Amino acid sequence: MAKLTIEDLKRIRDNTRKATSLREGGATVKITVHMGTCGIAAGAREVMDALLDEMAQTDRQDIRVVTSGCMGMCSSEPNVTVETQGKDPVMYQHMDKNRMRQVFKRHVMLGEVQTDFALARGRE
Repeated sequence: MAKLTIEDLKRIRDNTRKATSLREGGATVKITVHMGTCGIAAGAREVMDALLDEMAQTDRQDIRVVTSGCMGMCSSEPNVTVETQGKDPVMYQHMDKNRMRQVFKRHVMLGEVQTDFALARGRE
């Protein structure tokens, strides 16, 4: 197997970014509900239900909702990450249905990060 060069790695990175861009499908916001076993046990299904309920009440077509598995932060579950195009992602911790509704209405719809619930801001 041939060794990868720095240029190869940069090309792979750029292609991956393009493939996972929020713009894909017209989305400008991506909301990830972390639904590993620990997240589900902590209430991630209720968080997802509240999010889907809020989504049903808006006519915005640029919001994509996805799920992910465990991210290794069981003590802060349920976790939700909000990624808005052109801004650093924000990970929220200890979410419940009311917090999810607040994050949706204020962060997703109005752009106001809810720092009271935020665990981290930025990429890994």
